[in-house]
Amino acid sequence: MHQLKIALVGMPGGGKSTVGRQLARQIGVPFVDSDHEIEQRIGGSIRAFFEREGEDAFRELEAQVLAELLQRPGDCVLATGGGSVLRDRNRELLHSHATVLYLRSTPEDLYRRLRHDTQRPLLQVRDPLARLRELHHQRDPLYRRCAHYVLESARPSVHALVNMALMQLELAGLVDPARVAATVGAERQD
Repeated sequence: MHQLKIALVGMPGGGKSTVGRQLARQIGVPFVDSDHEIEQRIGGSIRAFFEREGEDAFRELEAQVLAELLQRPGDCVLATGGGSVLRDRNRELLHSHATVLYLRSTPEDLYRRLRHDTQRPLLQVRDPLARLRELHHQRDPLYRRCAHYVLESARPSVHALVNMALMQLELAGLVDPARVAATVGAERQD
């Protein structure tokens, strides 16, 4: 049987890690967060690395880690960093090695979620909403280019987003509805 790799892409704060963790639990596969893998590798925070080494060095490291994760054997749900789609090679790898779900949010929704966040390097600016609009304008076409499915994540709860993702994956024949039902049933008995 072929591997099931699901990758979540989208803007910073779009819910990739939160939705990814729950989605992985629902279908009974491991969850991997590329930012967490990068932090394990560098032995510190992405923000500190970003400040010390610069964005180019970070994007190079991110590309290496992403390639390794996508080529690792076994099933998984992968949450990617918000800027992982900036490189052509990353978009090609994602699209060819995983089923890519784009969790799409508006800059205004993201701002509401992130206005007190101090950990995201690209948002440590005087006008974070303007920065989010700029990033969204730049990245939305790139997310769309590598995504197999676009899920509007502006308003739905995490639970609703996970269900939307499951429905897409079931309709595509990638996830067996019985497997999901068995996992959900097992969780309820705990």
